Amino acid sequence: MESSGAAISLGPILFNWQPEAWRDFYFRIADQAPVDTVYVGEVVCSKRSVLFEPYFEEVAERLKAAGKTVVYSTLSEVMLKLDRQVVDSVCGLQDSLIEANDGSSLAHLSGKPHHVGPFVNAYNEGTISFLARKGARNFCLPAELPATAIRVLCERAANVGATIEVQAFGRISLALSARCYHARAHGRTKDSCQFVCENDPDGMELRTLDNRPFLAVNGIQTLSFEYLNLINELDDLRAMGVSRFRLSPHSCDMVAVASIFRSVLDRRIALAEGLEQLKALNLGAPFSNGFYHGVPGHQWVAAGSTQRTPAKASTKTLELR
Repeated sequence: MESSGAAISLGPILFNWQPEAWRDFYFRIADQAPVDTVYVGEVVCSKRSVLFEPYFEEVAERLKAAGKTVVYSTLSEVMLKLDRQVVDSVCGLQDSLIEANDGSSLAHLSGKPHHVGPFVNAYNEGTISFLARKGARNFCLPAELPATAIRVLCERAANVGATIEVQAFGRISLALSARCYHARAHGRTKDSCQFVCENDPDGMELRTLDNRPFLAVNGIQTLSFEYLNLINELDDLRAMGVSRFRLSPHSCDMVAVASIFRSVLDRRIALAEGLEQLKALNLGAPFSNGFYHGVPGHQWVAAGSTQRTPAKASTKTLELR
């Protein structure tokens, strides 16, 4: 059951983890993490989806048995026949909630209750209203929206009987490409990638030619180098009407991350203490919340301050060529 007014959700794993590690991650989430909703499914590369198929049903049943609401996420980019087949398969699941992450899945789900994921550009009131008429019941907003836009969209969602979800932790998805950056960086093509993305469980971190940290790559996906962290903004987001806070999975201790956010939302610990506990996870990259405050997304705006802190370098990055 979701906590009243402040549910925590766990987004789909964006990265190519070993199938057994993928399974065991969700088993631990089921048994230990204070999250209400868990999104399961491949959203980046259809070639990866076959790797997890042997464990898909087992993971879903374990999560449901633990009282979690399971939502099945679709691909975010559909270009190939295999992509369409994967989307058809997910959208065809009976008696299941589906999160649409592109237009083709929205077409499949029209007229049925469903969620809309952050890869769909739900940027304005008209989009919220239109998709709600087509059956959308929950919108996870794109992470680049500022607080001013989130507030307006919360009001519109409430008027059309939908809820708003916001990513509160994890690297931000910035772009998708027809090309696989991961494969190209290793001298391979998209069709003969040999799943090289499995070497980077949180994305392949990059540096610019002048040796500054700059973005991360996950197959066809470009991500922020920094980790989004809206723990200081939770109270404001709740006051706006945000009902779900999404944590994007990484190879760090996500049970600890979820527990920290849950404790802050339940006011068992102060915001400052929660932030310090998240810092202690030593993610290897700084936090950011710039988009929320209407400044460049990589920046950090401290609580109660207009001071912007630029991203600091990490030692675990690659050169961008």
